[in-house]
Amino acid sequence: MGLLRKIRETGRVAEAAPPAPAGDVLASAREFGGSVQVRCVDAGSCNGCEIEIAGAFNPVYDAERYGARLVASPRHADVALVTGPVTRNMAEPLRRTVAAMGEPRLVVAVGDCALSCGEFAGGYGVEGSVGDVVPVNLEVPGCPPRPEEIVAALRRVTGR
Repeated sequence: MGLLRKIRETGRVAEAAPPAPAGDVLASAREFGGSVQVRCVDAGSCNGCEIEIAGAFNPVYDAERYGARLVASPRHADVALVTGPVTRNMAEPLRRTVAAMGEPRLVVAVGDCALSCGEFAGGYGVEGSVGDVVPVNLEVPGCPPRPEEIVAALRRVTGR
């Protein structure tokens, strides 16, 4: 059913909250107190994952209702959502971004390229996967992962 048709029939833009995510809540969720500030870092992706992250924060999936909020500065961030294989030009900026985040901090690798370089594996300009450059706490597989999967990962981080 199309989104506009669903809105006309139900009068609602957002769906009811889905059940709690299948994975265990991360131990650090207690330290964050149920909400996190999220900084997105594109380390060299094709932008497919960024489109899905934007979808995860739109009114339909509404990741903010689970305590995840996008911020522009790594100094304000608790979580780094990193997409794409890490290119040679982005390896040091990624390290600096993660280092600028306060403790406790988490790194979430989003998409197959972030996990294993995907289609870009072996490319001249590719440094490696996100885990090769910075420690990764949580992985969201998919090419690209659906917004529901990104929201489920963020719910594991917030515990909500």
